[in-house]
Amino acid sequence: MPKRSFAVYDVFSNRKLAGNPLAVVFDADGLDDAAMQAIAGEFNLSETSFIRPANNAAHRAEVRIFTPKHELPFAGHPTVGSAIAIMERAGEAAPAIFVLEEKVGPVRCAVRRDGEAMFAEFDLPRLPEPVPFSGDPAAVAAALRLSPQDIGFENHLVTAYSGGVPYILVPVSGLDAAARADLDTQAWVELTGPAEALSPGAFVYCRETAARENAFHARMFAGHHEDPATGSAVASFAGAITRFDRPAEGVSRHPVEQGVEMGRPSLINLELDVKNGALAGARIGGHAVKVSEGSLLV
Repeated sequence: MPKRSFAVYDVFSNRKLAGNPLAVVFDADGLDDAAMQAIAGEFNLSETSFIRPANNAAHRAEVRIFTPKHELPFAGHPTVGSAIAIMERAGEAAPAIFVLEEKVGPVRCAVRRDGEAMFAEFDLPRLPEPVPFSGDPAAVAAALRLSPQDIGFENHLVTAYSGGVPYILVPVSGLDAAARADLDTQAWVELTGPAEALSPGAFVYCRETAARENAFHARMFAGHHEDPATGSAVASFAGAITRFDRPAEGVSRHPVEQGVEMGRPSLINLELDVKNGALAGARIGGHAVKVSEGSLLV
C-alpha cells in the first residue's frame, strides 16, 4: 500500500492555531489531477499543496495547489507554507533561496529563521493588473450587507485587480464597518459572475487597524466562507495601494492584518518596489508553524 507523508501548517502566523491552515502533501509524483483534487477534498482546508519533482533541474520543486473544489494557478499561503515545509522536511538550515514551479509560473522564494518560527517570502510572479469591473458601489455594499456610506475612505474606491487570481477590492470606512461585513453569496455572484473559481473574492480593507504597527486591516470572503489569510488577495491589493496611496520611490512596507474577526489572527507582510512612480516589483512574506503530520495511505 502506498504511503505519502503530509504535514499541516498554520501560515501567516508565528504561533499555532492561528493564521491559515495548509495541508502539504510530499512525494506527490504519481498522483494524477483527480487524485490530488480528491485528497484536497478529504483535507477540506482552504488549500492543499502537493510537492512534486521540479520540471527544471535548476528549480527546487513543483507545487500544485488545490482547494476542495478546484485547482489554483497561484496562492500566497500555500507558497509560504510549502517553501517552509520543504526546508524543514529536508532538515536544511536557513537562510535559503530557491524557485518553486506553480501554474502561474516560476516563483522565487527566500526562507529564513525568525526566532522560534520560520519565515518565507516570495517575489510576486505577476505584478497586479486592473480587472474590468463595473459594479455600482451601492450594489457592492448591499452584497456585503453594508450601507453605501460604509464604502470608501480617503481617495480609495472599489476596484478589481489580479496578481494571478482576481479579487474585488472593497475599501470600508473603518474597523466597525469591516466587522459588520457579511457576504450575501447570491447577491455577490449576481454582481460578479459564476460561483466557485470564476467568481472573484471580496477583499474588504480599511486603514484603521487592530494592531497599531500594521498598515491595513482586511477580511476576505469567497463563496460561503471567510479566509483568515489570503496572500493572493494581498498580491492584487498591491495594485490598489500603488494607485491610491502612490508610495514613495524605493521599497515600502505595508503589513496587512487579517483573520482577526475569525479568531485566527494573521499577518501578511507586503513590500513594494516603486520606480519612476510605477510598481516595479513586490514581495509577500509570513511565518508558518507545523501543527500536525502523518501519512496518507493512497
